[in-house]
Amino acid sequence: MDGQQMTIDDHYTGELTADSDPQRRSFAGASITKISVGPMDNNAYLVVCSETGESLLIDAANDADRLVSLVGAAAPTLTSIVTTHQHPDHWLALAEVVGKTGVPTIAHALDAGPLPVAPDRTVTDGDLVEVGRLSLEVIHLAGHTPGSIALALTDPATGQVHLFSGDSLFPGGVGKTADAEKFASLYRDVTTKLFERFPDDTVVYPGHGKDTTIGAERPFLADWQERGW
Repeated sequence: MDGQQMTIDDHYTGELTADSDPQRRSFAGASITKISVGPMDNNAYLVVCSETGESLLIDAANDADRLVSLVGAAAPTLTSIVTTHQHPDHWLALAEVVGKTGVPTIAHALDAGPLPVAPDRTVTDGDLVEVGRLSLEVIHLAGHTPGSIALALTDPATGQVHLFSGDSLFPGGVGKTADAEKFASLYRDVTTKLFERFPDDTVVYPGHGKDTTIGAERPFLADWQERGW
C-alpha cells in the first residue's frame, strides 16, 4: 500500500493531537496503535495480532493518507475495518481507505445505512471480530446512535480488558444524546454492559480525546444520571 513513511511512538500516553505521531502500546500477543485525525480530534485505532500480523482498523475517521501510511508502517496484514457508529466524522476516510486496501468492512446493522461503504459484515451484541489469534467482543450501546458499538479485547496474559468505546463513553460521561429517552438508553447500556461487567483496570479508548479507565469513571455514574448527560 502506498503512503508516506510514518514514525510510531512506542511511549504510549494516550494523549494525542492531529500533529502527533501515532502512539503504540504492546502487550502479550497484541499491539494497539492510536492516531488522531481530522479537525474533530477523532481517534482511529489499529489492533495488531503479534503472532500472525493480522490487523484491524477501528474507525477510518479522516485523513485517509495518514491512515494508509499507518497501516503501511504498523499493520503487516490489514484484514478488516470496523466503524463504531454512523456519524460522518467516524467514516469520512472509509471509502478511500477501503479503495486503497480492499479489505472488508464491519458495522452494526442499525447504523449501516448512512455509511459510504455497505458493510461486508453486520454485527450485533455478543458477536466476535477475529483478528488473527485475537477476538474482540462486540457490545451494542444504543443511544448515541441506534447501532453504536464498543469492542472489548482481553489481554490473554493478564486478563486486562481494552475497550474501544466509540462515542458512547468518554472521560467524564457518556456520549452526546438527542433527548432524555436516548440518554436513558445509553446510560442503561453503559452501566449494565460495561461498568457492571468490567473491572476498574479496564482501559477505555474513546472516539475522541484522551483514554480513561472504568475505575476512573465509576465513582461518577450517579452524577451523570442526575445531570442527564
